[in-house]
This record gives sequence, structure tokens and C-alpha cells, in this order.
Amino acid sequence: MSLLDDKKINQSIIKAFTLLEAFTTDHPVWGVRELAVKTGYNKSTVYRLLYTLSSMNLVQQNQNDKYSLGSKLFELGNRVSIYKTLKNLTNNAIKMVALEIQETVLLSILKEDQLFHINKADSMHGLKINTSIGSYQPLHATASGKLLLAYSSVAEQQHFLNQATLEPYTKHTITTAAGLTKQFSEIQEKGFALDIEEFEPGLVCIAIPVKNKEHKTIAALGASGPLSRFKMENVSNYLNILKKGVSNIERNLLHFEQL
Repeated sequence: MSLLDDKKINQSIIKAFTLLEAFTTDHPVWGVRELAVKTGYNKSTVYRLLYTLSSMNLVQQNQNDKYSLGSKLFELGNRVSIYKTLKNLTNNAIKMVALEIQETVLLSILKEDQLFHINKADSMHGLKINTSIGSYQPLHATASGKLLLAYSSVAEQQHFLNQATLEPYTKHTITTAAGLTKQFSEIQEKGFALDIEEFEPGLVCIAIPVKNKEHKTIAALGASGPLSRFKMENVSNYLNILKKGVSNIERNLLHFEQL
């Protein structure tokens, strides 16, 4: 007896997973019509399923009204091949940056109005930053978060500022829309972002953008270390090391429209 004949099995879930299984490394992006042909389901069924999956961030819709796998699958066990591939593609570059910069390095993306960490290499100095792969941090209080906001559209920035609670994590945290907007302009002008004890006392972070082949920012590469060791006079050296890492990451992620 097939799954479709078993009355105890929810057929909508079976159909949803049939759609998800169509997304492969060889064919990572699908349109509604294409998926209908691939699965044999009618277009209205495919559209309804994709709408539901998209609302749960299991798939995501791009600007061309096509769909790819969403990062929620990555959170649900870090077992989805596309994100395993993503981690594998960036591991060496991130580890080399951590080795050279001698601080903890994180690759992060903007997700659900938060900073979401997708890869990490720990500091060789033994300092363990209390952040793990798959965890979230606030956008307004972190270098990578502020950078990703700075390189977002004005509409996306305004959406964030309109609904976000700008919680003061330390006395240095920027907690006003005007203060953040000013930072966005400075970050765009300089090409990097800093967090000097804004999220955690004694911790300094620096971040630069990771871009796709269309030069759109899809991630941030950041390094974090203690204020006692992370000297501001060494910023240009930190940036040079991060840029080498980003160059390697961008080569490996050339065909990713977004992360």
C-alpha cells in the first residue's frame, strides 16, 4: 500500500514534502508552474502549499516569484543538504580568518528582523564568544546586524525601525532610530561596521559585507574579541584579513542569490 492510499496519513503533509524534495543542488529554484508539472499537482494546490511553506520560512520567494529552500529547515536540525553545503563551502575561509585575526569569526545573515549565525570559527586565544551556529542576536546592538541593516533597502530599514524595540544591552547600545540611521550612512561610507561594547561589556566586533554576483549584500563576516586585545589602531589590519576571507567566501557562494 502506498502512502497516498493510507487513510491515517495526512495527505497535505505528503504533498508538501513532495514539493520540498524537488529542491535539489542541481535544481534549487522553482516556479509554481514548473513545480506543478514536476509533481503532477494542479497549480492552485502547488501555490497554496508554497504559500503555507513560505509563511513558515520553509521556502522563500525571490524577486522573480520563484522559490528556494528557506532557512527554517536549517534550524530544524541543521540537516538540510543546501545548508550543510553552505557550511562546508565557508568553513575553510572562516577558519583561516580566525587563525590570522586571532579572534572569533562569525558568518551571519538577516533573518526575521534578527541576526542569525550560520557559521563560526572560535578564537585561537581560548576566548569563547557565547554565540553558536543557529542562534540569534539583535540587529541594532551588533556590528554584523547594523551592517546588514545599512546595506538593506530604505524600506526595509524603515520597517525595522518602526517595529523594533531597541533594547539597551549596555550603556553604549544605540537605542534611537535617529542614532541608527546615522550609523547606516557611516557604515555605507566606510564599508564596515563596529560594535564597541554595544551588546556585551568588554566585547568589540567588526564586520564587513559578503556579496553575491549581483553585488547585493547577502551576509556579514564579523570578528569579535575583548576590548583589551581588540585595538582600534589595528582596524585597517583587521579589515584586510576579513576582506581576504570574504573574497574566498564570495567565490564559493557565487551562485547563491540569498542565504
